[in-house]
Amino acid sequence: MTRTILTGVDSSATALKAAKKAAVLADAFSSELHVISAFRVNTVSTIRSLQKTHDREHVNAAYREATNQQAQQAGALASTVAKKLQSDFPELKIISKGVEGEPGEALVREAEKIDADIIVVGNKRVQGPARILGSIARTVASEANCDLHVVHTH
Repeated sequence: MTRTILTGVDSSATALKAAKKAAVLADAFSSELHVISAFRVNTVSTIRSLQKTHDREHVNAAYREATNQQAQQAGALASTVAKKLQSDFPELKIISKGVEGEPGEALVREAEKIDADIIVVGNKRVQGPARILGSIARTVASEANCDLHVVHTH
């Protein structure tokens, strides 16, 4: 029985297409859908802005602030996609949030955390030798402990 489906989104049309497929699957299986947006704190710019200070507490506070800001932006993006999906699937339970990390790794970690049955990803930017599986799908396929559904988004 499929109880939980997870998908990751960014601001691209292909991510929205994959998320819509995840919603179709979640609706068909009467599952809960989790929509996440991965974010990575730009430590280089944070460190550059703090190079003149040697106060560890100030550096830690600035890093926390940068992390919180990125988390809010990623969460807002995931929420926007979730609202679009909710309008098409009003009965579907959808949970959205931002998750820190590279997209593939964030999907795998979150899938383990929520005990996901299926992770849904798109085949965005899959060209040349990588066209079998894109880097996110490849990471998820090799590391996840659940099924993977790759959506044709082109």
